[in-house]
Amino acid sequence: MGLAILLETGRSSQYEFGQALKPLGIFGLVHGIHEWYEMFFIIYPELLLVWSPWITATRIVLLAVSFFMLVVFGSRLIIGPERLKPRLIMMSIVIMLWLFGLIWVNFQETTLPERALSSDVYTRYALAIPGAALTAWGLWIQRQKFGQRSMQTYGRDLAFAAVAFLLYGIIGQLFAAPSELFPSTILNFNSFMRWFGFPVQVFRGAMAVLIAIFMIRSLRSFEVENQQQLEELREAQLAERRRLSEIRAELLRHTVRAQESERQRIARELHDQTGQHLTALGMGLRALEDNITTNPQKAIQQAHQLEKFATDGIQDLQHVITGLRPPQLDELGLLAALRWMANDFSQQYHLPIEVTNLGNGIELPDDARIVFFRIAQEALLNVVRHANASSARIHLEKLGPKITLSIEDDGEGFNADIALHTDQKYPSWGLLGMVERSVLVGADLEIDSSPGNGTRITVSLERE
Repeated sequence: MGLAILLETGRSSQYEFGQALKPLGIFGLVHGIHEWYEMFFIIYPELLLVWSPWITATRIVLLAVSFFMLVVFGSRLIIGPERLKPRLIMMSIVIMLWLFGLIWVNFQETTLPERALSSDVYTRYALAIPGAALTAWGLWIQRQKFGQRSMQTYGRDLAFAAVAFLLYGIIGQLFAAPSELFPSTILNFNSFMRWFGFPVQVFRGAMAVLIAIFMIRSLRSFEVENQQQLEELREAQLAERRRLSEIRAELLRHTVRAQESERQRIARELHDQTGQHLTALGMGLRALEDNITTNPQKAIQQAHQLEKFATDGIQDLQHVITGLRPPQLDELGLLAALRWMANDFSQQYHLPIEVTNLGNGIELPDDARIVFFRIAQEALLNVVRHANASSARIHLEKLGPKITLSIEDDGEGFNADIALHTDQKYPSWGLLGMVERSVLVGADLEIDSSPGNGTRITVSLERE
């Protein structure tokens, strides 16, 4: 039983029973060694005559250590693994009582055989009986917990093991060898043999067999636990997949809505600005045609006005085109596009934005370049809309094959975990869009923010 339990203690278990098994395994192993040790010197008594003091002392130590492990095991099951101090107090009280009692017993006896016999009996009274009682109590508590987890079969095994431990400890150890120590003067091997007709060692052996059977049977609960954990992991994976699918679906809907909103904005700008300029230009050209021959001076003035209308219309159109995709991004690269965007934001929102770079020859594929630019654009939009910041900083860096872009502000900050959770009434689709964009090109995105400490968004891509 001891070997079987010690082999099982390497498993990771969430049950208090599984976490507390090591002392029980040590009890089984050490107590088994004690029994073989005692049997060996019964078979070869001549060795006992030569090495009697050391052999006796070793046997008592093995007996005490084995039963003390029952105290450790039982106290851990009863008190719990997390409450270390009460367990240490209980174990200290038990071991001190045993030591003081053992010293007293040895002072009472005069010869070595009497001391050895009384020490054996007292150790069984002071450690074995309390240890077996605590273990039985602890196993009974665990039986109830197994029942709560719908594992009644293993709960019954623990209940039978608890009864066997109780009988093994109270009856099996109470009927010790006859000695001068009360109550072994009355309840001992001889009285048990007279009353029941067989040696108490047979009773102990039978209880030990039952303990081993039911404890080893209860170890199969770990297989059930592993199956439950695997099932929970599968459920968690499925739930995570469903959550990601829902996020992607909602993000797609949000993207479509954003596209339609952007189309409406572009249509409105073209209608309100560029369309008006073109309309005015057309009406002016018709008036110019009438005035060329009749009033040349007025025609010249109208030509100057029409030139201004045309220039303003071209500027408005260029502004719309630049908003859709800045030509700097394709013609001059990512750094130039970031500087243009920072300057545009600074002029429009009166927000000082510093752009720095470290490393030369920063080149990215077209899709990654767009992703970096859009993430920076969305981050700056969040700064001016929500951060209440006094300044911002964009830093582009190249270290070896790794290219990193960071956008940092000194604003109010936020809780990133909450902001990215879609269960909220108003989730941050801008942040989720950044995450989705970075995943598309295999980049890593990190959002570092907390209330009152500003925000730092970092996107990095390692080129092969």
